[in-house]
Amino acid sequence: MDMFIVRGGERLFGSVTVSGAKNSALPLMAAALACEGETTLSSIPNLVDVTTQSRVLGSLGMDVQRDESGLLHLKTVDESACIADYDLVRRMRASVCVLGPLLAKRRMACVSLPGGCNIGDRPIDLHLKGLAALGAQIRVDRGYVIARADRLRGANIFLGGAFGSTVTGTCNVMIAATLAEGTTTIESAACEPEVVDVGNFLNACGARIEGLGTPFLKIEGVERLQAVEHEVIPDRIEAATLMIAAAMTGGDVQLNEVRPDHITAVMEKLREIGVTIQLEYPQQPERRQSVWVKVTQPLKSVDCIALPYPGIPTDVQAQLMSLLACVPGISIVTDKVFPDRFMHASELARMGAKIRRESASAILNGVSRLSGACVMASDLRASAALVLAGLAAEGETVIRRIYHLDRGYECLEEKLIALGANVQRVKDEPENMPESLKLTDGEERPTYSELLDALTGPHWNLNPSEKPTPSAEG
Repeated sequence: MDMFIVRGGERLFGSVTVSGAKNSALPLMAAALACEGETTLSSIPNLVDVTTQSRVLGSLGMDVQRDESGLLHLKTVDESACIADYDLVRRMRASVCVLGPLLAKRRMACVSLPGGCNIGDRPIDLHLKGLAALGAQIRVDRGYVIARADRLRGANIFLGGAFGSTVTGTCNVMIAATLAEGTTTIESAACEPEVVDVGNFLNACGARIEGLGTPFLKIEGVERLQAVEHEVIPDRIEAATLMIAAAMTGGDVQLNEVRPDHITAVMEKLREIGVTIQLEYPQQPERRQSVWVKVTQPLKSVDCIALPYPGIPTDVQAQLMSLLACVPGISIVTDKVFPDRFMHASELARMGAKIRRESASAILNGVSRLSGACVMASDLRASAALVLAGLAAEGETVIRRIYHLDRGYECLEEKLIALGANVQRVKDEPENMPESLKLTDGEERPTYSELLDALTGPHWNLNPSEKPTPSAEG
């Protein structure tokens, strides 16, 4: 297992290219199951999740090959397999997207209930509700979804949930509906760019989907889908993460291959904080282009709310919290998509952040500078948030369990290093721990008075009456 050692204080400067979108690539790969012929996908990021999805598809009779130019070729060679095993599906949630294509093309599916990041309750009941409306007979047995359908038929489906629409659920039902008999309408469909990307791919294959990018989809079923070549959209979450990294280090960074219209809410919030953002083609945000991010003035505290698209993505909530943790003033970060997605807050507190949880919100009292510490990543986006915090912190920070990061960011440390960051990937072993974060048996322990001085120094601004008193144990 690897860990990162981040030495903070370096200002990011230079140019970096954003990779293809993970959250688009995975359902696109699953959609290839419903197509006849060879699907070719370009701009597919080289990620652990992509490798896992390739193995899932391989177990379902698909040949998946990445060539030297980076193109991913997918072709079904055996349609008899219909079981997506627990050992693979447990590793990431997007594997459940094979359920819809298998039902539509092979009339049956046996798919393990999915795993993924620990960011709160994420049931797949809306997936099952939508597929059942199309005529599938579904039961859950021993941790597997078992579904059969002699013929899917169009239906009117509502996919709204307690916290909004479902991205993977919309993709699953949309793919299945393209091969269903008759017309399907989906109300409260997810509007995220990744859903639009999958829909555009399906339409290029011969599907008839209207309303992409809106909460209302109309799908006319077709007899077959013919595989095509398709380029994956840029990863808006990676773009937002790199923008925030530039902001946290007072940097001046050019991001290439960005779709500004996919991150409008993030850019506007960063501008509100005080970050300067310039577009190569301001009048054409829907095209891939370069975006310049720099800090030329003191940053300000703000309130942020993570919402379904086109709002601030929940996948950027943790990174924004890292930024606001070191911006003077009071900021409030609320997540209305995954209200329990705050496991990174306690790790940021280890680095000196002042954070208080209040239900689905975190209240931050910005500090002048974070301090390096040994922290633990709990999920994919929390990993990125802790790396960003390390870039802005004083001293050395160790981020452990970065296998989460490798699931969703392509060579993030290499991109940061190219911009001037000091990030090192090493094995998570005791001998690789920086000396500054070690407390060896031979090291003299601090006295209570020294600890008290550290706790009540000028940076805390506490009154003498607030100082703690020694316990009986000293």
